[in-house]
Amino acid sequence: ANEAMAHATTKGWKIAVAISDHSGGLVVFRRMDGVLSITTEIAIDKSYTAAIMRRTTKALAERMTSSPDLTMGMANRPRLVAWQGGVPIVENGVVIGGIGVSGAAGHEDAECGEIALAALGLSSS
Repeated sequence: ANEAMAHATTKGWKIAVAISDHSGGLVVFRRMDGVLSITTEIAIDKSYTAAIMRRTTKALAERMTSSPDLTMGMANRPRLVAWQGGVPIVENGVVIGGIGVSGAAGHEDAECGEIALAALGLSSS
């Protein structure tokens, strides 16, 4: 979370960061001053989604656009988010959690998550 926030600071972005375990349970949450409350909730949900779906929230969005049935089904599931900024945390090929970042543009949120993972020698795939 600290790495994601440090990167956002260098870019002038204000973000919230959530980290979930493999089952989507929240284990870490941080936010910068001035972040809207809805942003905090979205970061938590991005983290949850990346952890339980075992893929980035961007990949989930791309998958959903290819299937109207999937889009309808996912839209009825609470907490699932298909906006960029949620990335799974992968260690030795196993998803061990998810990181969700919200507050900047979607690709910037995802960038913060990926930077944080790389700093720890982890990846999202």
